[in-house]
Amino acid sequence: MSAVLELERFSYAYPRRDPALREISLCVEPGEYVLIAGRSGSGKSTLLRALSGLVPHHFGGAAQGEGAVCGLDLREHRAAELAAVCGSVMQDPEAQTVMGGVRHEIAFPLENLGWTQAAIDEAVDEIAALLGIENLLARRTAELSGGELQRVALAAALAPRPRVLALDEPTAQLDPVAAAEFFDAVDIANDSGTAVVIAEHRLDRALARADRVLALDAGEIAFDGAPSAFLDWALADGRGAALVPAGARPYPRAPRPAVPASTRPVLEFTSVDYTHPGAECLALREVSIELHAGERVALMGENGSGKSTLLRLARGLVQPASGSVRAAGDVGLLLQNPNDYLIHERVADEAPAVALERFGLTSHAERDPRDLSGGERQRLALAIVMQSRPVVLLLDEPTRGMDRERKLDLLAQLDDIAAAGTAVVLATHDQALAAAFADRVITLAAGTVEVLDSPDEVDSPPRAAVEAVA
Repeated sequence: MSAVLELERFSYAYPRRDPALREISLCVEPGEYVLIAGRSGSGKSTLLRALSGLVPHHFGGAAQGEGAVCGLDLREHRAAELAAVCGSVMQDPEAQTVMGGVRHEIAFPLENLGWTQAAIDEAVDEIAALLGIENLLARRTAELSGGELQRVALAAALAPRPRVLALDEPTAQLDPVAAAEFFDAVDIANDSGTAVVIAEHRLDRALARADRVLALDAGEIAFDGAPSAFLDWALADGRGAALVPAGARPYPRAPRPAVPASTRPVLEFTSVDYTHPGAECLALREVSIELHAGERVALMGENGSGKSTLLRLARGLVQPASGSVRAAGDVGLLLQNPNDYLIHERVADEAPAVALERFGLTSHAERDPRDLSGGERQRLALAIVMQSRPVVLLLDEPTRGMDRERKLDLLAQLDDIAAAGTAVVLATHDQALAAAFADRVITLAAGTVEVLDSPDEVDSPPRAAVEAVA
């Protein structure tokens, strides 16, 4: 059977930039499971954009060499044509959403392919049941959490039964249970013959499933081989050391002074209830919490538990149905999609030079912000948010698209921000990251709050199943 993906010395450069991919040669067979590893900015997202037709057609720039998915030339065929054979879920599911309702979002690619309405309805119900999102079918996409939207994006990608599935950090916004369910759904597609090409920083689950690992470094293939050989290479090669699964390399908890007692909170929720427009059930119920200057708080809970809603209430983007939210100054909010903060054509115009230096972006000053990697865009958005000198900084899953080194950099930056007196709230599903960051943890379950005085009370993350692929 012929390959479903073929690249021969394929290179690509964004407009006015050095090549992001350099002479990539790759052949993927039907049903093969390929894990793409690499540090932030190594070219993982760009490679997946190429497979789905977003580069060069959407992002511009120049492509060289040969590339085809199921016989469709990547330089000639655009995303709409490639969608028939290559389903994709990118880092920003918000950017992929085109319809206002969940059912219509999943049905949209099938409508474009000319399926009958009866076939569309059957396929939507089938894929929704497979992913456990039947309860979302009547919801509006704008009301979904990042994790819920990620699963809807996967449903839309899988519904046409593609021969190739391209996934870019697909579990970055999912809680552990939802992430396991996500991978289970991908496994079902893979078992039926769909080739999977997946980029992940958290390698633990994907590494055990992969037939093959491709490691990128500065746009070039640094390793291509079996998962067990990848581990040996990663531990021996300086470029791959940072890619060892995080479960085997926990984040260090930096020493820090105790948070000084304060009589006045900088942010206070008092008996807050909130209901999404048109919904019958409360999204948040009787929430009462206080944050004080310099606190480091991790906000945790399953997808749909109310984390994003709580952050939006704190920022004042939505108002409580009852109760009150009070802040002692500006509240900075970094939402899940950093593209929402980018309005200029140069990084240098988004934030002052001192902010770019602080967040490690000086070398990107002349680039278009939208050409940055997911992790780089996230850091730029943080630089923009911090310009207002907020008394509280809220971050909603800020580490998607970041490798371990960048996560450690972010923790150091957040420690500095907290040490200067800003309370920091980090919404995350990464238990190891929460344990390394937080002074205390706020957990949400079905809209209700439990406050844990120590991050050590959060269940420890499972150790990486390195032995499973050794």
